[in-house]
Amino acid sequence: MFFMVQMYVNRPESLDDQQWNELRSREMEYGQSLMKKGTFRHIWRVVGDVSNVSIFEVDSNEELHELLSNLPLFPYMDVKVTALANHPSGLPEMYDYAQRG
Repeated sequence: MFFMVQMYVNRPESLDDQQWNELRSREMEYGQSLMKKGTFRHIWRVVGDVSNVSIFEVDSNEELHELLSNLPLFPYMDVKVTALANHPSGLPEMYDYAQRG
């Protein structure tokens, strides 16, 4: 199952720079570990915004919820999740990467 996840990050005023940078560092480590496993497929920064658009490949809604809620910055995010499906106009090779892992 593929999901597009848009994450909007809201830095709370209660965290100083050191605390915020520590959270961001932990976020990067956790995210990259999911990327290496192949679960976190893509990430793009949204130009002009403090947000990103990411693609996750998971087996269930519950798995995605677990992964997202374990993000260190999750308590400071607004998250929008959209389930994705292959498009009938898409070329077959566009979807091959899902089988290649």
